[in-house]
Amino acid sequence: MNAPLRRVGVVVMVLFGLLFANLNWIQAYKADEYRNSDYNGRVQVAEYERRRGNIEAGGTAFATSKETNGKLKYQRTYPGGAKYAHVLGYKPVNLADTGIERVENDFLAGTSDALIANRIKDMFTGDETGGGNVLLTISKRAQDTAYEQLRNNNNGAKKGAAIAIDPRTGAVQALVSMPSFDPNPLASHDTEAASAAYNKLEANPERPLTNRALAETLPPGSTFKIVVAAAALENGITKETQIPAGPSWTPPTSGTPIRNAAPSICPESQVTLMDAVTESCNTGFAQLGVQLGADKLKEKARQFGFEQEDLTVGQLGEDGLAVAPSRTGAMQAPGGETDPAALAQSSIGQRDVKMTPLEGALIAATVANDGRQMRPYLVKQLLGPDRTTSYYNADPRELRRPVSGQVASDLRDMMVSVVENGTGREAKFNGYTVGGKTGTAQSGPNTPDHGWFIGFAVDRNGTPVSAVCVLLEEAGSRGSAEAARIAGRIMQAVAADPGSR
Repeated sequence: MNAPLRRVGVVVMVLFGLLFANLNWIQAYKADEYRNSDYNGRVQVAEYERRRGNIEAGGTAFATSKETNGKLKYQRTYPGGAKYAHVLGYKPVNLADTGIERVENDFLAGTSDALIANRIKDMFTGDETGGGNVLLTISKRAQDTAYEQLRNNNNGAKKGAAIAIDPRTGAVQALVSMPSFDPNPLASHDTEAASAAYNKLEANPERPLTNRALAETLPPGSTFKIVVAAAALENGITKETQIPAGPSWTPPTSGTPIRNAAPSICPESQVTLMDAVTESCNTGFAQLGVQLGADKLKEKARQFGFEQEDLTVGQLGEDGLAVAPSRTGAMQAPGGETDPAALAQSSIGQRDVKMTPLEGALIAATVANDGRQMRPYLVKQLLGPDRTTSYYNADPRELRRPVSGQVASDLRDMMVSVVENGTGREAKFNGYTVGGKTGTAQSGPNTPDHGWFIGFAVDRNGTPVSAVCVLLEEAGSRGSAEAARIAGRIMQAVAADPGSR
């Protein structure tokens, strides 16, 4: 063989080697990426050949699939529309999945390892057995109430959130974010129309796609006083201990005085801790926080769930909807030492303290549940396509114990006093003992205040039935009273729905 032919042979062998290596690279490392690419039309058609399972709550389906005459055999629909959007999410053709549609995608689509027996059976029968069904913990009555009450709130607030959980189990009974959106256009098989609908929502400055119940962190105002009161009770202070109060108090490192919401609130030089919580005494809690110190407050907040960065809400212990971490802030001066002015402001839920509505509900639930905080969850059960085989049943689990039973009992007494005698009267409803704490938080120099309420309801047997947090963003005057009223209606709806407990 002459030299030119030898060189051609070597080049051909190298090219074949490179081709072989590339094929192995694609098969070993890139196959999943190409298989699942949004640009792979064959994969899309195959995915929509199988009827996707339902997402249900209380026996009603809120995410279903209907047969079409188009290229994609099944169309995803959401009969509940905007009421359930932030729980369910949506399953689009080309966009990213969200909500429970995302976290339970494999089971709903029928591709989960748990459903392999169905797929093997289909190989022999030629059928396309539908996907599995996801049953949620949501109470339809409570969800509908939360949505309607938030949307039609008496203060005209356009943004906010409400979340209710069962204090004994952590089961989410209602989860609403306002403003909401209709997920149906996003699941359209007309991908251009779906993208246009998404882009319009994404460009909306009120951020309707944001799940405010889990992802919004704002100053909690006086609801944070429950955390401060817990720290006080664990450090030698009782419900009846007199603490410094007064109409105004100026921290030693600040020329700006802290005042109460009204001159009638704790004008005395001293009040009991019980009265300070009931009246929501800013001057009392500012001085109490400085007395306790930043380390004790931050540690107690951490024990209640602040700073947790890995909490999700879906199945217990599994991937779920992401929860933004609540924060206390540093409470420090620029040099790193504790700043009494920052600590005083933080003690009344301002400064750098930020909290999600879920965290507010967890605080109230912990108090109602004798100091035990249960892990929140949304997925109650996974049922196979035949609806007779269960692949998952939620088994409630404890997340942490922020306070002792005695401290929880004292906090309950104080929160009940808030509803019976103080700022939370709007939350009351017949037949149940209701406790809570209102909160008003500054939102900015030229914007109305946020209104908060956290609370719980206990039946005549002493059993807690619901814990709730309601946030009305920039609700202005009496925003916290309106939040308390809405919270009361949500808990009343839970109490009237035996299937939710």
